[in-house]
Amino acid sequence: MLEENTNAMTAAEADEDAIIATLSDYLDGALPTAQRGEVEKRLADDAEWKRVHGELIETRKALSGLQKARTPDRFADQVTETIHKRSAGRFFGRKTFGDRVPFSALLVVALVGLIVIAYVLWSSDTGSLKVDKRDTKQPGSASIAPKP
Repeated sequence: MLEENTNAMTAAEADEDAIIATLSDYLDGALPTAQRGEVEKRLADDAEWKRVHGELIETRKALSGLQKARTPDRFADQVTETIHKRSAGRFFGRKTFGDRVPFSALLVVALVGLIVIAYVLWSSDTGSLKVDKRDTKQPGSASIAPKP
């Protein structure tokens, strides 16, 4: 007896699901003309179809307002500011120097600094980048100085 009652409920749910699917297609305008006439006839005659149709229309009206809502233009910035204020700076704290200054600007400053350092080393008398031209000795030749 319990199985018969469960089977009856399952069949009723399957019928209602089929009605919902058909009415949803009807409301979307996706049904062929022949089926549209059949659905309209059932809506006029069948109380179950009328009930489900009314529920679907009410659900669609309730959900139609959700599509109209748009987020503000500065929504992400406002959320970040709110989190920063409420967390006392623990989240979204101050940006590091690398975040505030573009990478290309840092690269240019580093290259200019390296060029200046290389020039200073090259132009100084004690710099290690310069070849000493005053040394006339040939590499590999040994000179022996006489003992006094």
